[in-house]
Amino acid sequence: MQLAKPRIDLGFRTNNVLSVLAFWQNEIGLPFEAALKVRRGQYQHRHDLLGSILKVNEVEAPIPDAPQSGYRELLIARDGVVVPLTLVDPEGNRVTLVRPGTHGISRIGIRLGVRSVAAHRKFYTEALGLVEGPPAGEAATFLAGDTVLLVEATPDAPDDAAMDGKGYRYVTFQVFAADREHAHVLAHGGREARPPVTLGTTARYSMVRDPDGNWIELSQRASLTGSLEIVR
Repeated sequence: MQLAKPRIDLGFRTNNVLSVLAFWQNEIGLPFEAALKVRRGQYQHRHDLLGSILKVNEVEAPIPDAPQSGYRELLIARDGVVVPLTLVDPEGNRVTLVRPGTHGISRIGIRLGVRSVAAHRKFYTEALGLVEGPPAGEAATFLAGDTVLLVEATPDAPDDAAMDGKGYRYVTFQVFAADREHAHVLAHGGREARPPVTLGTTARYSMVRDPDGNWIELSQRASLTGSLEIVR
């Protein structure tokens, strides 16, 4: 996979946008970037996350109480941190500030709980083309640019993670050719969640799912690629 941005983004939904934004902006200190209307009843509040984007999706429809996804924790490297500091936002999202270099993290890391590390190793290396890094304790690591994915077996990992639900729900890979990467993922064991579509003049994107059903967005964003041309 050829990344148009050397790191990945993380997103979730909320019905409690004011308290959630106050947490991420005031307690974690993330700079607010922009608010975009995604569709009727959904606005995305974008925050700079050391070059990645934290996507806080404000939705009008009630969010169901679904089992959590495999995306369990966001780790942020921050100068001056000596001992890891873990906080939880109003939606139950876990975020830990760590010393730069912890588990190889120079910017951010995302921890996943999975049913099978071996299945995800095959998926991340073959379907997404990521490089495996050194182990981090019990977790295997995979590098998406300078984002570190920490993948570990957990007894409560989902077998069919849903997009609708509280907590972290999807990651975004910014790519140069969404249609081509989408087809590659499907040909190497990924499941289709949403076929590629064009969102105005902003992006062409699709959704795929990993072996546990966790959602992954493949985004061809015009501001990064210069074009929304369909490339297969």
